[in-house]
Amino acid sequence: MPHAAQHAIVSPHLWVVFTIFVLGMLALDLGVFNRKAHVIRFREAMLWTLVWVSLAMVFNAWIYFEYGSQKALEFTTGYLLEEALSVDNIFVFVILLASFAVPKMYQHRVLFWGVLGAIIMRAIFIGLGAALVSRFHWIMYVFGAILIFTGFKLMRQGDDHDPHPERNPIYKFARRLIPAVPEYHGQAFTIIKDGKRYATPLLLVLVAIEATDVVFAVDSIPAVFAITTDPFIVYTSNIFAILGLRSMYFLLVGVIDKFHFLNIGLALVLLFVGIKMVIMDFYKLPIAISLGVIAAFLVGSVVASIIWPKHVDLEVSSPPLEDLRNDPSGSDDPRT
Repeated sequence: MPHAAQHAIVSPHLWVVFTIFVLGMLALDLGVFNRKAHVIRFREAMLWTLVWVSLAMVFNAWIYFEYGSQKALEFTTGYLLEEALSVDNIFVFVILLASFAVPKMYQHRVLFWGVLGAIIMRAIFIGLGAALVSRFHWIMYVFGAILIFTGFKLMRQGDDHDPHPERNPIYKFARRLIPAVPEYHGQAFTIIKDGKRYATPLLLVLVAIEATDVVFAVDSIPAVFAITTDPFIVYTSNIFAILGLRSMYFLLVGVIDKFHFLNIGLALVLLFVGIKMVIMDFYKLPIAISLGVIAAFLVGSVVASIIWPKHVDLEVSSPPLEDLRNDPSGSDDPRT
């Protein structure tokens, strides 16, 4: 029988085993199943989505039998929350890959390395967040305020998901630092031309994806700390959600813009979680209720989008790629 476990899961070997498992799955993904560049079809995306979700549920079952129902419920809620917030990443992926006119057969490759970078950044952010929470309890109020602010901002934003990568400081710095060519060269991120190494647009897409993920991490990491302060649960729920992000993109890319009320649902989730975090010292809301509220907001926004459809063409511009064509070096000065 599962036993109650209120303390954090601190076994160091679990972190090592889980990290090895993640790296092994990623190596299997890129080195075996997707070694050759190809267009990801709906059926393949559906299969991989089921694989990642099933692995998350198997892991959750192990948590239940090993550490008890409370930890398992924390993982389930954190995983659902992170999956929900990842939907915003998918909107941005749609815009970025269309803006840069990335050929479909190379989209999996850039998203694979984007996800790998996201995993590394999330691990760093979670480590910092856990250290702050353990030393400064008041930081929870700061996290809550960030989520409430983001929720209101997302609600006012509506369905405008244009990330404007050309305005991102990380992207702009990379453009100036790395000389680039305007055309794609297969799935290569860099090429050697006239004895000098140049970035291809695929590398700049990757930089843009990583830069926008930093912004999303600022929202998602504090959100899951409102569910649990156990670093292992926070980390594993985040990673499982991110691992399934690529397959979810290929699964939903054709229909994601039809869920125009989804942002309202996500905004309500952030507001709810932020308020939960702010009042947690005065009233601790049970995890089961949190799970039900989050699920209700998400399902309700999807159902509302189906009942009241909104037919809007997804308009994208291509300033980054156009800039590259006009200035292959990535500099504002055509002489450099």
